[in-house]
Amino acid sequence: MKAMTPSEHAAVSASRPVSALDRLLRKRLLAGLSQLTGGRLAIEDSLGSETLGDGAALVRLTVRDMAFYRLVATQGSVGAGEAFGDGMWTCDDLVALVGLLVRNRDTLDEMESGLARLAGWALKRWHAGNRNTPEGSRRNIAAHYDLGNDFFSLFLSPDLMYSSALWADADADDTLEDASRRKLDTICRKLALRPGDRVVEIGSGWGGFAIHAARHYGCHVTTATISREQHDLAAARVGDAGLAGRVSVVLQDYRDLQGQYDKVVSIEMIEAIGAQYLETYFRKVASLLNPQGRALIQAITIEDHRYRQALASVDFIKRHIFPGSFIPSIEAMLRAKTRACDLALVHLEDFGQSYARTLQAWRERFLAHLPEVKAQGFDARFCRLWEFYLAYCEGGFRERSIGVSHLLLTRPGARSTGERWVPEAA
Repeated sequence: MKAMTPSEHAAVSASRPVSALDRLLRKRLLAGLSQLTGGRLAIEDSLGSETLGDGAALVRLTVRDMAFYRLVATQGSVGAGEAFGDGMWTCDDLVALVGLLVRNRDTLDEMESGLARLAGWALKRWHAGNRNTPEGSRRNIAAHYDLGNDFFSLFLSPDLMYSSALWADADADDTLEDASRRKLDTICRKLALRPGDRVVEIGSGWGGFAIHAARHYGCHVTTATISREQHDLAAARVGDAGLAGRVSVVLQDYRDLQGQYDKVVSIEMIEAIGAQYLETYFRKVASLLNPQGRALIQAITIEDHRYRQALASVDFIKRHIFPGSFIPSIEAMLRAKTRACDLALVHLEDFGQSYARTLQAWRERFLAHLPEVKAQGFDARFCRLWEFYLAYCEGGFRERSIGVSHLLLTRPGARSTGERWVPEAA
């Protein structure tokens, strides 16, 4: 997005007088941002412009409404995202802006005011109401995934995988479709899937993994979701693929799944269970796995040392995109696993840079299809909030403040299933 012209600045200035509070909060924000390192930030508003930080890289932020400063001062990332959604500010490179702020997050943490702490307390009270009980989980999932299958199909790959794809190399020219298939094949190989294996999937999505595993590896898959929209489309896609005899799509909470299976898979569903249910989740995974089985969990992760801080706060994602969600750390998952069951971790791999590439592809496709998004009834504010969401996440993965990992688990003493997974060459 381009910065405002001087005439546009004049229009903004004339339309809204700058209050003393706006001036104070602007001054305070600029003073804090003057400590930026690893990049420069140029902020332009109706009072003028300031360039802060150091280094060659420059990000330009244009404030169109001075109320932006109040929202950022009182609500942090939530306020910044809401202000972006309301058109109060623009930026020439949202991902670079997020990256610059992530690199300076210790400085930004020190800037938190009493107003921000008060707003944070109120947001935490709101988030606590999104507890992932069985009923709460259905409500939280519906708030995001029931936006409509047609909406998600505008920017996801044709397999409708709403999780990180896997690039062979950070600079590879693979398409999103290539990388998504590589991710699915990698999961199947890590699980050592063979014809006839009975597989249960916790979190169906739109059936992408179940269809792939049944079609290419000859498995029988039971896949569970609590989203009616996802269930209905996944079942239809299974039928269209001629796999109704191998794939069963069930509308069921993971806590209610029964039986034992050769393999358990859960692809970026753990983030939706709620931190207080981590032990419940691992206990259920263990109960579903036969003595010689394998379980693979693909999870978005946060740095161990920041887990508690993130758990206690409500950011833009929790407020506007995934109510009831959290990001676990590797340490938190392993601690919960150890308390809940006897499963052993036999393989761990992080591929967070692939998620940055995935989000970039989704964002580019989303922005290219804005007319179709709006034709589905979503307004300009919704579109801007989603643009912010996708850039916000991409920046986090690029800076490695969040990652995505595969955790491969087995029962103690489980023998090889006859096929040893070998990582693909980079």
